[in-house]
Amino acid sequence: MTMQTPEFIDRARWTDRGFLGGWRSLAGGTGEVVNPATGATLATVGMAGAQDVALAAREARAAQKDWAARLPQQRAEIINRAADLLEKHGAELSGWIMRDSGSVQAKAMIEIEHGALFLRHAASLATQPLGTFIIGMDERRQYARRLPHGVVGVISPFNFPLVLSLRSIAPALALGNTVVHKPDPRTAISGGIIIARIFEEAGLPPGVLHVLPGGAEAGEALCTDGNVAMISFTGSSRGGAKVGELCGRHLKKVQLELGGKNPLVILDDADLDVAASNAAWGAFLHQGQICMATGLVLTHEKIAMQLAERLAEKARNLPAGDPDTLQVALGPIISDGQVTAIREVVEDAVAKGAKLLAGGRHQGRFFEATVLAGVKPGMRAFDEEIFGPVACVVSFSTDDEAVELANRSEYGLAGGVISADLGRAMALGERLNVGQLHINDQTVQGGPYAPFGGRGKSGNGSRMGGPADIEEFTQWQWVSVKQAATAYPF
Repeated sequence: MTMQTPEFIDRARWTDRGFLGGWRSLAGGTGEVVNPATGATLATVGMAGAQDVALAAREARAAQKDWAARLPQQRAEIINRAADLLEKHGAELSGWIMRDSGSVQAKAMIEIEHGALFLRHAASLATQPLGTFIIGMDERRQYARRLPHGVVGVISPFNFPLVLSLRSIAPALALGNTVVHKPDPRTAISGGIIIARIFEEAGLPPGVLHVLPGGAEAGEALCTDGNVAMISFTGSSRGGAKVGELCGRHLKKVQLELGGKNPLVILDDADLDVAASNAAWGAFLHQGQICMATGLVLTHEKIAMQLAERLAEKARNLPAGDPDTLQVALGPIISDGQVTAIREVVEDAVAKGAKLLAGGRHQGRFFEATVLAGVKPGMRAFDEEIFGPVACVVSFSTDDEAVELANRSEYGLAGGVISADLGRAMALGERLNVGQLHINDQTVQGGPYAPFGGRGKSGNGSRMGGPADIEEFTQWQWVSVKQAATAYPF
């Protein structure tokens, strides 16, 4: 007899539900998760309203003290088990990432691999030293220790739904917080259901993590709920401004990781083929729907046209289509509205004098890899984050001009410099106003071990990853101890 292995994702468990202390129907009703490549409905999930968020926040607050009181190694064991489960079921789970976020298979597997790394890094945080002794002015013993905030609200986006959720959820849990998570409803499965399942199976106690897909009502409720001490938000700069305003009004700690218009500076001594490869990867990976995507390819005027032509040749050889059924390099754009926005940026650049060397067309949500040469300030392609597969080639004549062009942006997330002269590349790179600088590399970099974030419209200066996780998901408490109380002059 043939035994059929049950699916780990187990649709019957979560269809039409959210994870609120367990799988429950939500007051906000249900919503469809749609494959952006085909328009087909993948599943229906519970949709949270304000009432659901309030209940989750209360339950999370009630569970937090016991969770924080657990031995650190016990918290670490649960999080490591979640990583084991993610890796064990990676082949199944990557398919869901492909279908609800439009990822090609390689990108979906990167999410599985990096998601497990973020979990294991977070587990290691649980057993880190979280305090220090302080020099005193008298006989009192004094020390400072880092304590969890309490309940952390996590709001995550559609583009890397698994990784960009876990990178906040996992360290928050490891350091003794409980979590209420609102994934983007368009990617509720890979950004929410998968996460609830791995932690459920790993033995996370009820009430410690809640996963509530939802829209603006749920997000606003999370930002304003008195039981939620901190919000960790990843998304657009416009959305981040609203979140920051709400949290500020309620005197709530907020971590904002937002968009970028990331410059890749290519100097005149660079290897053209290598530089074009870097620019293509940075501009076109996941259809350009990445906050660290290469937004400007700043190229020395001596090589600008040669570089642009090489880049265009690469673009013409990157097919776009349904990654679930075809061998493609680019999947679908997340929505019809975003397709229109990308097309309008390209049309604006061409109308103002830029040359369209490749792409510029789309079939439905499949937008071709596009190369614009001669992009200049004043064009939307120069000024705006496009969030689509568009490489914008800008020429410069001196290193100083390259720095000036790169730093015109209101954003400040990532930057890269490519040159055969390492000292020259370092000197130029150190003048870029970015939170992440990559020498002889493109701009799309990430991982659990480095502090990730930006400045300006790219974020509020907060960081996540590596040592920054302890700074963000805990706060200092100063403790002084006297052997016995003594009288004061009053």
